[in-house]
Amino acid sequence: MRTVAVIGASGRQGGAQVRQLVKAGFAVRAISRSPDPFYGEPQPETVEVVPADLYDEASLVAAFEGAEAVFHTHPLRARADRASIAGAVGRAAKTAGVNRVVWNTSSWIPDRPGDPHTYAGNTAGINALFRSGVGATVFGSVLFMDNLLTNWARPFIVNEGRFVYAHKPTTEANWISLDDVARIMIHALDRPDMEGAWMNIGGPERLRPPQLAEALSSAVGREVRYDACSPQEFGRYLANAYGDAMTKEEQDATAEQIGRFYEYNVNAPTRPFEVDTEEMQRRIPVELETFADWAKRQDWRNTNAPRPPAG
Repeated sequence: MRTVAVIGASGRQGGAQVRQLVKAGFAVRAISRSPDPFYGEPQPETVEVVPADLYDEASLVAAFEGAEAVFHTHPLRARADRASIAGAVGRAAKTAGVNRVVWNTSSWIPDRPGDPHTYAGNTAGINALFRSGVGATVFGSVLFMDNLLTNWARPFIVNEGRFVYAHKPTTEANWISLDDVARIMIHALDRPDMEGAWMNIGGPERLRPPQLAEALSSAVGREVRYDACSPQEFGRYLANAYGDAMTKEEQDATAEQIGRFYEYNVNAPTRPFEVDTEEMQRRIPVELETFADWAKRQDWRNTNAPRPPAG
């Protein structure tokens, strides 16, 4: 079987990649230091869990040995180290004989210099990854439907009938499901023309928050209304979702960073939540699910089932 190593397999994004790789018939090396990366779900027979440290290239080389490809998703809690980690992943993959690194940046990639926050980090990270010499493909996935399943979004929907987000009611975005992101990453593996390429990806519809609330209402079976919060409130919700996994100092810093990030997002003339999906699907002909279809297949029951707190 072809083997793909998945960095951050215990996260929501990495978990979707593991799930879709298994479904597509790959063996998976799930890279995680978590004692239970699958949150109580049974571990598939074709999945091996291997620990590694993103700040220790030797451990990455060992984890990548024998893999055909590496799927990399940058951890939220290492926002400032985006370029250095992308470079380290590339060098380790090159040393281990990996054919392709596919990086899911988890955010939009600018096509001009000067965009701040994570976006400038994406540009620097792409340069560092490509300069490592490994074959690489980079996807800038702009906004995830699965964000609404996190500990900072789901309780509002399930308990209070509120879709709370830091978007203006008129903000348009191409929300994409993490399963579709994973399928696009898998599709790129057998595309030689995608080696050395980067592109932004999003879902098939450009939606405003009230339209998402309408689809959520149908999926949940009762009214869900859109309730816009400030970027600062949004940053605090996200940081608090990590609970004791973050120190108070780290929570405060994360809340402040996310607040500034979303203040930029909702006002930026570059509109970093929008994607030209017609051009995207011309290059990547993968069928994408709508937000309504995604929402209908989720479990919106009020349970205490363990799950990743954020991304």
